[in-house]
Amino acid sequence: MNVLHTLAHLFGTTVKNRRLDIPEQFGKGYVTRFVFNEHIRMMIMNYELKENLVIENPEINASRSMILFKFQHIFDETEKQPSVLITTTSMNTDTVIPIHTNTSTINIEVDSNYLKSLFDLSAKSPVLEGLLQNTQPLLFEQMIYPSLQDIVNEIVSQSVAESFKMFFLRIKAEELVCRLLMELEKRDEKHLYALNSRDIATIYKIREEMLEHLDTPPVINDLALAANMSPTKLKSLFKQIFGNSIFSYYQECRMKKAALLLKEGNLSVSDVGYQLGFTNLSHFSRVFQEHIGMKPKQYSRS
Repeated sequence: MNVLHTLAHLFGTTVKNRRLDIPEQFGKGYVTRFVFNEHIRMMIMNYELKENLVIENPEINASRSMILFKFQHIFDETEKQPSVLITTTSMNTDTVIPIHTNTSTINIEVDSNYLKSLFDLSAKSPVLEGLLQNTQPLLFEQMIYPSLQDIVNEIVSQSVAESFKMFFLRIKAEELVCRLLMELEKRDEKHLYALNSRDIATIYKIREEMLEHLDTPPVINDLALAANMSPTKLKSLFKQIFGNSIFSYYQECRMKKAALLLKEGNLSVSDVGYQLGFTNLSHFSRVFQEHIGMKPKQYSRS
């Protein structure tokens, strides 16, 4: 029994055409699953439940060599930045699966041996090699850029004849994986640290604290103290997971927030700059252009 049929049994319903529609008494939305072959499978989850659930993982032994690509925040209309979590097998072998009330994800699992057969690892980056070797617990997060989002949208909304559907979706899933591996190859870490759940939780907590105070530039020593880590370890783990330094990541998110505020149209350029902690509007304009590609006044009119 797979996860989809386990959920269907729990909800007292059935799977039809690889799709489970959530009964009204439990919430709304759907889960659909595609097993393309022994190397690659995909699950799309877009639902709201009335309460959280926890189920035993019926496929724990079937995921032993699988690398997970988890696309998150791709459907919901929130301020959260769509991103992809990429994890090795040892980060993805939970015996239980938490089913959260609000979920909007696409999970693509690919056999690491299949991926390794497609690459000459000797010519690749340590990041890509570490992921594809799949021998230590690793997690990377990659922000979703527009061309990736376009592929996601095709997977979710493209109308394809049933006779071509599995072929079409497999190609799109593999395209997403290929583009993500191309992004990971650009990362310049020379050494990868094996991760544990405590360190991951700490890094994400630091990241959330930082994003909640975008008007205040991060101070590494203060963050390290809050994380109970040395500044060196904090900076190394943050860059390994997110592919960017703490300050560069902060600045990128800060400018995306500025772009969002400008698009809403309720605030002037100076209001947005001051709200995000800039005292020099010329500096704000320069940083905004570096990240967004145009000056804030021009962006607000576009």
